[in-house]
Amino acid sequence: METVKWGVLGTATIAKGCTIPGMQIAKNTSLHAVAGRNKEKARQFAQEFGFATYYGSYEELLQDDDVQAVYIPLPNNLHAQWVIEALKAKKHVLCEKPLALNARQAEQMFETARENGVHLMEAYAYLHSPYMQSLKNDVHSGIIGDIDCIDTAFLTQGYKEDIRLYKEQGGGAFYDLGCYCTTMILSLVDSEPETIKAVAEFSDKGVDDMTTGFIHFKNGVRASFNVGMILGKNTNARLDRLYIHGTKGFIKSDVEYNQSGKLSYQICTDKGTVERCIDVPQNYSLEVQQLGTCILDGAEPFVSPDFSLKNARLMDAVFKDIGY
Repeated sequence: METVKWGVLGTATIAKGCTIPGMQIAKNTSLHAVAGRNKEKARQFAQEFGFATYYGSYEELLQDDDVQAVYIPLPNNLHAQWVIEALKAKKHVLCEKPLALNARQAEQMFETARENGVHLMEAYAYLHSPYMQSLKNDVHSGIIGDIDCIDTAFLTQGYKEDIRLYKEQGGGAFYDLGCYCTTMILSLVDSEPETIKAVAEFSDKGVDDMTTGFIHFKNGVRASFNVGMILGKNTNARLDRLYIHGTKGFIKSDVEYNQSGKLSYQICTDKGTVERCIDVPQNYSLEVQQLGTCILDGAEPFVSPDFSLKNARLMDAVFKDIGY
């Protein structure tokens, strides 16, 4: 099978624990190069995961002609700079969410991709999951009628030390977690937001520890979200919630975002409760593999530029309302 030669720009935790293991099992993927500010750490990554080569700077990796696509797991404040550098080097790019700090940055990034004839896709691994496809199929089938309200939450631990705690690095609960909730809502509602309201609690470092929001769409659907870094200190605690209420029933799910394995949700109507159980492979392998099909076979990115920009504009409105 023809494969895409990937480079990884950075040695972040999500790369080590999630995306690179996904690359190792993706069918059309070859691990070619990894780069880090610390060359020794890059060497260790290369040895551990089987990259063909490694570099002590991001610039060196982008100059490698064998690299066809680049995965960028850098802190949020570095996304725009290095995505644009990679695109100008004619590399296809998979960039961790949130793609940009605001919609204007995202627009510039997609415009650079178009100018250089390469793909740019925002990395929402959970959106590629067959669990999500099953969920959307049930919603669109009309089994719960027309959607009238959606509620979703994503709460994690309060960190003692983490890049998410610092404003200059694009930290905070809404950047890190809220983008999951807003993309979930937008993937289920075929309409434009009409009213967006939000409130937040801020830390002494100036980032939101917790943000709660409300969206009213032009088609009448209402949605709410609740995100926060508030559950204990450096524990594994988290809370994920999704309710989709319709005119004939509702769907309930406590599945954590980005999970794999046997996942289930309940469909409740006046006819009773049905439980769907879906076998879900490693989500990160799915997003890498999908961008590979775009490069090799001419497919379009599953997480499209239009979708990412719609979400970025929604996030901008939330940030404006909470004063971040």
